[in-house]
Amino acid sequence: MNVNHVVVVGAGLAGVRTVEALRGRGFDGRVTLIGEERHRPYDRPPLSKAVLFGDADTSYVGTDLAAIDVDFRPGVSAKSLRAGVVETTEGEVHYDGLVIATGAEPIRLPGDGPQHVLRTIDDAHELRAMLVPGARVAIIGAGWIGAEVATAARRAECAVTVIEAGAAPLATAVGAEIGARTQRWYDDIDLRLGTMVDSVDEGGVRLVGGEFVDAHVVVTGIGVRPAVEWLTGADIDLHNGVVVDEHLRASLPNTVAVGDCAAWWSRRWQTRLRVEHWDTALNAPEVAAASLLGEDVAYDPVPYFWSEQFGHMVQYAGHHPAGERLVYRGDPEGKWSAVWLTADDALAAVLAVDRPRDLVQGRRIIDAGHRLDVERLVDPDVPLRDCVV
Repeated sequence: MNVNHVVVVGAGLAGVRTVEALRGRGFDGRVTLIGEERHRPYDRPPLSKAVLFGDADTSYVGTDLAAIDVDFRPGVSAKSLRAGVVETTEGEVHYDGLVIATGAEPIRLPGDGPQHVLRTIDDAHELRAMLVPGARVAIIGAGWIGAEVATAARRAECAVTVIEAGAAPLATAVGAEIGARTQRWYDDIDLRLGTMVDSVDEGGVRLVGGEFVDAHVVVTGIGVRPAVEWLTGADIDLHNGVVVDEHLRASLPNTVAVGDCAAWWSRRWQTRLRVEHWDTALNAPEVAAASLLGEDVAYDPVPYFWSEQFGHMVQYAGHHPAGERLVYRGDPEGKWSAVWLTADDALAAVLAVDRPRDLVQGRRIIDAGHRLDVERLVDPDVPLRDCVV
């Protein structure tokens, strides 16, 4: 494959890591990095943690783009794509190799009232300024982001209401049974479960059924969707993001996709995955760069992410839909883990609450495909690695 000019659309972590990987693999052609935001590339996980807490102001990635000869164009948005050309807000950019790394964008709710989301560094600074003692904060969604924002709001001595459509926190992410184990963390929060929002209005949130929840600040944390609207009309397969194979190659020639917008085929799980977490943005770019340069490398990780909420470290690895039964290690009052097993007792996924060793060992076990001894597994004092059959 003769690639002379690579254009990377999206200057988040996935985009900048792909640029680094291209240079690291010896690519000495032109590289253009297009970023919608006017900031230099930064990490997103600290936004809902250190930046929102006020412990940090930035989370910039330390890459010196000029030093690796990258034409970085901040504040430029991609508008459309045709073979060989990205149409942007600053005109056409021609390429012979394309990396799509446009990430995802938050879903918003109907209504004329102000609603905040937490996706960008500007979002984090704006929201942090509003989390002041005594402020009434309504958070829509008790998923990962909702829980982290609620943690920051309580730390700032706000009065917090969390409105969740599911039967428990994290119900959409890992199921209501596990989510119910985290419900005790919301003791000093007005947690409304099984509750739907009708609209975000001036002064608060209107619930389905008519009740109005007063709030100075409304934060919507109900998920994101792949930022691929600019690809509508392009000759490229789209379904829950950019459809790519196990090499992260898209249907359009000389094109790869990486990060939150890439729906990649997993050999391990025999299904298509789109994982919206930092670990994917960090590690998939090596494969994307290799594939773009004509190498035969597959991307097949054990998905991993973490969340810090209400004083607990919650870590997850694997793909729990592949599991058929759920086993717990430890009591919900303390440190515990949930383990999903397949029909033949192989480990499909592990969620660890303040048990980092379970996470580290579990991730290795999943990667190796080992089966486990269930009788030993349920004893939280037995290391996971010692449960391997």
